Amino acid sequence: MTELTAKQLLRILRQKVGNAIGRFDLISEGDNIAVGVSGGKDSLTLLYQLANLRRYSPVRYELQAVMLGLQSNVPTAGVEAFCRELAVPFHYVPTQIGAIVFEARQEKNPCSLCANLRRGALNNMAKALGCNKVALGHHQDDVIETLLLSLFFEGRVHTFSPRTFLSRKELTVIRPLVFTPEAVTRRLSELLRFPVVDYCCPASGQTQRQSMKELIASLESDYPALRRKLLSAIQNIDIDPLWGKEPTTAALINKAPAPR
Repeated sequence: MTELTAKQLLRILRQKVGNAIGRFDLISEGDNIAVGVSGGKDSLTLLYQLANLRRYSPVRYELQAVMLGLQSNVPTAGVEAFCRELAVPFHYVPTQIGAIVFEARQEKNPCSLCANLRRGALNNMAKALGCNKVALGHHQDDVIETLLLSLFFEGRVHTFSPRTFLSRKELTVIRPLVFTPEAVTRRLSELLRFPVVDYCCPASGQTQRQSMKELIASLESDYPALRRKLLSAIQNIDIDPLWGKEPTTAALINKAPAPR
């Protein structure tokens, strides 16, 4: 992606996000969408594209940028200025999530708890703002890595859904970047100089997700189409369980009544 210009990358981003929105019906007339903005390259790219799309889309919708403070003294000035340029209201929510996860609980594998606490805080703010949808910046690589994490550590075939309805909150979570490679968000954020917040998680580089990222990169040297094939497999998976749940002959025999 390094050889592509910003204009070319923006064209790819528009196509990928447009494909996801159209295929999974992610945005509807009158939506008020809370965009989770961590200050990282992915969430800023998502906010940038949704704000630009709003200018020429025939579907009218509103955006709210919501940034959670996971620790004290989070630098927000750059992100606030970015939101003003995009004409998107900025909302900062201070939290104690960092202290809970790394100090009070001292989690060895903190990602799951941290993610759950962040989702709860983000969803609560979205409801307070009158939003009916929450947009998250999970991209194509996140989708693939989560699939492998579920296979290797949970023993199940699972990954992010592009659209999820949370009945308890009456919120719909959307992920418009599911078709967008991380390389696009990384390079765009560099070329367009997005105000990425320099926040280093204490667990950065030591997580199971990082190990999946490294595994995929290693396998790609032998299988260049690996990411495309895995993404295709996610979309083409059979509805029925791979081995099925029909009763076997042995099961039928065992259930048969004993002779009198």
